Amino acid sequence: MHTIRQVCVYCASSPLTPQPYLDAVDVLTEHLVAEDIKVVFGGGSTGLMGRLADKMLEKGGRIAGIMPDFMREVEWAHKSLTELQFVADMHERKKQFLVNTDALIALPGGCGTLEELLEAITWKRLGLYVKPIVVLNLNGFYDPLLQQLDRCVEEKFMHPEHRQMWTVVTRPAEILGAARQSVIWEDALNKARVK
Repeated sequence: MHTIRQVCVYCASSPLTPQPYLDAVDVLTEHLVAEDIKVVFGGGSTGLMGRLADKMLEKGGRIAGIMPDFMREVEWAHKSLTELQFVADMHERKKQFLVNTDALIALPGGCGTLEELLEAITWKRLGLYVKPIVVLNLNGFYDPLLQQLDRCVEEKFMHPEHRQMWTVVTRPAEILGAARQSVIWEDALNKARVK
């Protein structure tokens, strides 16, 4: 079983985010704060990012944002975070997301969220990050991506065992339990090659 003290949450900044996803953040933050788990995220003030920050702070939780310098100029950062770190670029941001992070949580989002999630899965396959990755597939949001990953396995670009690199849940209340119970990913480089 994995110990979870800090999570990184990948999620959308769109101010037009549908209500069910905002509601899911409310549930997730209740669990995170109740268990005194620190959150690291992109630092934004709108969409799911803004809701995540607002709810964590409202409930007395700890939340740290990491944002590239160029976003400082357009003032996308949430103003009240526990911590806010500016870094040189998007690559450094994603690297810093994983420092001391015990699990990754992917909520619905756009191309940035998808890119972060797929990079994390790639890093896990290569043994660069071996902690739990939990995907919240609320309302079937991630169905097309999961189907594509299944096709990668079917077409022999990935091994069936690679499906164990992530865990899919459909309700936000299941996220932390899924993270704790996820498969321990060992001997990653040996598993990386399709045989």
